[in-house]
Amino acid sequence: MAELYPSLTQCAIVAAAFKILLFPAYKSTDFEVHRNWLAITHSLPVKEWYFEKTSEWTLDYPPFFAAFEWLMSQAAAWVDPAMLVISNLNYASWQTVYFQRSTVILTELVLVYALSRFIKTSSLMRKPAAHVASLSILLSPGLLIIDHIHFQYNGFMYGILILSLVLARKQLLASGFLFAIVLCFKHIYLYLSLAYFVYLLRAYCLDPKNVWRPQIVNTFKLGICVIGVFGVAFGPFADHLLQLKERLFPFSRGLCHAYWAPNFWAIYSFIDRVLISVAPRLGLSINQEALNSVTRGLVGDTSFAILPEITKEMTFALTLVFQLIPLMKLWRRPDWDTFIGAITLCGYASFLFGWHVHEKAVLLIIIPFSLIALKDRRHFSAFRPLAVAGHVSLFPLLFTSAEFPLKTVYTVFWLILFLFVFDRMAPVPERPRVFLFDRFSLLYLTLSIPLVLYCSVLHRLVFGSQRLQFLPLMFMSSYSALGVVGSWVGFMVVYFTT
Repeated sequence: MAELYPSLTQCAIVAAAFKILLFPAYKSTDFEVHRNWLAITHSLPVKEWYFEKTSEWTLDYPPFFAAFEWLMSQAAAWVDPAMLVISNLNYASWQTVYFQRSTVILTELVLVYALSRFIKTSSLMRKPAAHVASLSILLSPGLLIIDHIHFQYNGFMYGILILSLVLARKQLLASGFLFAIVLCFKHIYLYLSLAYFVYLLRAYCLDPKNVWRPQIVNTFKLGICVIGVFGVAFGPFADHLLQLKERLFPFSRGLCHAYWAPNFWAIYSFIDRVLISVAPRLGLSINQEALNSVTRGLVGDTSFAILPEITKEMTFALTLVFQLIPLMKLWRRPDWDTFIGAITLCGYASFLFGWHVHEKAVLLIIIPFSLIALKDRRHFSAFRPLAVAGHVSLFPLLFTSAEFPLKTVYTVFWLILFLFVFDRMAPVPERPRVFLFDRFSLLYLTLSIPLVLYCSVLHRLVFGSQRLQFLPLMFMSSYSALGVVGSWVGFMVVYFTT
């Protein structure tokens, strides 16, 4: 199977060339976020990084990512020193744009390496499936939209995560070490930490045949690795850890992002909006203050006009409960496939029930699920609506007319190509497939086509660009949420019956 590796390399080269053509494309406020972080880390001593607030886009990622920005700023000083001036808000010279776009492509080599390791370490029978899954991740429209147009560095960090997941097959200590590192790059990966904790405890720190017999040496080595990583990351900020906590965990934000992530709370908010219109006929009381909340697509604290309010504690409890359920199976069966399934379901629980979830976090489910989506047709049936809903839900991130053909054509082409190949390659499962889930997946895929057409084109033709602006966003996020929830239910059934 050695001939597969040049194919992965060739695809990476072609993809990089295509991404270079996108340098002049739309860029979100995240572009200014990272320019400002370059300036902060380059211009100020370490102890001031998390206090600086000239820009509204303050540094709010963990220390390793701040160090990553500092490292890039050393090269940026040779390209255009003006981008490193803190007071140069919204500075975007062509040198700055080209430098920042290039760093995303270069750092994505970590993802390419991780995927090559995934292919190489797969068994001979699963190697073709691993290759196809790797290509689907490398060419993901989600990474293209979020990183190379919208502008972030997710490919680089998902590369570290995938490498950690790959090492979890046989090199458990190295896997835990890498996961600690990626946690210190971006704290969103805390969503997956319970699955890592259970797996490493059960498979590395305890005797696999006797849970009452601890492996003292292994536990000591893992503890030293994790404590060492966090010590290196947070040691320089030991005097102001509370300030880091305020920056990393701004819980003052509302339940929903201004554009609803396609999760359970999007469905909850949609139902609330529907109930407002029928409340007088049903005799329901309306909270008038809530009419101007995020349930209308405006930025601010989320409150509901009809349905009960949701608190942070409720979201934490729901997330924890729905993470613990799959972890019980992982405790009983600590093998690699079960671990990846538990990682995926922890991602689902956090995305569906978390507090102030961003739509971009759907990649936390799609990417690990991709590694096992071709295990059999039951897994693929659960993956298919997620692939459609997760990628379509990212469309509103690119709202300019120039990017509409690009995001639509590329995503549709990716879905047709990889879902077709996945469908052909997924083997017949030992257990019978669930008819209802199969038909739901097919129906969902079919109905998504007119939805995207209406939200992207027809709404403007019917209502104009200024009227009911949040309506297509509400439809898009709510319909995408149905797909993610349906996929989650389907995979839960697969996970516990495999």
